[in-house]
Amino acid sequence: MNKFRIILFFLVVMGMAFCTNTARAATPVEKWGQLSVKGTNIVNKNGKKVQLKGVSTHGIAWFPQYVNKSCFKSFKKMGVNTIRIAFYSDPGSGYTTDLYGKIDEGVKYADELGMYVILDWHILNDGNPKTHQTEALKFFTRFAKKYKNRKNILYEICNEPNGDVTWERDIRPYANKVIKRIRKYDKKNIIIVGTPTWSQDVDVAAQKPLTQKNIAYSLHFYAATHTDWIRDKLKKAYKMGLPVLVTEFSICDASGNGGIDKNSAKKWMKLLNQYKIGYVAWNISNKNETSALIKSNCQKTGDLTKGNLSASGKWIAAWWKK
Repeated sequence: MNKFRIILFFLVVMGMAFCTNTARAATPVEKWGQLSVKGTNIVNKNGKKVQLKGVSTHGIAWFPQYVNKSCFKSFKKMGVNTIRIAFYSDPGSGYTTDLYGKIDEGVKYADELGMYVILDWHILNDGNPKTHQTEALKFFTRFAKKYKNRKNILYEICNEPNGDVTWERDIRPYANKVIKRIRKYDKKNIIIVGTPTWSQDVDVAAQKPLTQKNIAYSLHFYAATHTDWIRDKLKKAYKMGLPVLVTEFSICDASGNGGIDKNSAKKWMKLLNQYKIGYVAWNISNKNETSALIKSNCQKTGDLTKGNLSASGKWIAAWWKK
């Protein structure tokens, strides 16, 4: 009998060790659950501050090949918890409803990996969000209806308003209409609103923010161009109580190309970490420009390692796990 008990005990211990060694780590969504906005912060299901660390696709009309599970998983292994899917809103920049299926693919892969996903209505050349407001309402109606019960969705409703566009006359009225449409179906997920001057003037939005719940405001920067003067805008907005999320940035100049400014980039990362503001790097592609996160001579679209990253990609990746 004693011999039997010893053998049984040994088997139980070995089984426990096996289970411990093979246990799967919790995904970001499993750990944090439904996100919300609380004061100046994005918080998890328990009301504690969290920091989104993400990567954005390039326009999926041009680089659809990187919307795949292996690619997303590669960045997750490097410390990324959020994928931003850039869907350009201007027909001249690749807009077509045929790409809706590619967005659905991206959401599916993010779901399977337990990552958050930002659905980005990528206003750029169209400048004023009102230009394609009808299409925007249709876009967000479709996706809010479909993903209203998901806990990992964020809606970015106007990437970079620019040109003769103001917060009060253009962006705020547009945002109120789109938010109302999204909230008709999705009552909880965070909605991100762009700010004037290519999403730099967060201080302007802070003077008269929107009144709805679970709204964050986007700030974009390119470290070699946007230095202390934009960092000061962020500090001012934050002190005024505006919840900010950096939904696009790189460490080169505003063209997405040019040289890397590590000094300015380091100041940015320290400031974002100080305020625990999330940030999403531009962009997942091997395009021959500085902001592309993948080396231009790398033909891999999945199973990526840090060795496949560009100089910008490697520098940014060093911050993902800090």
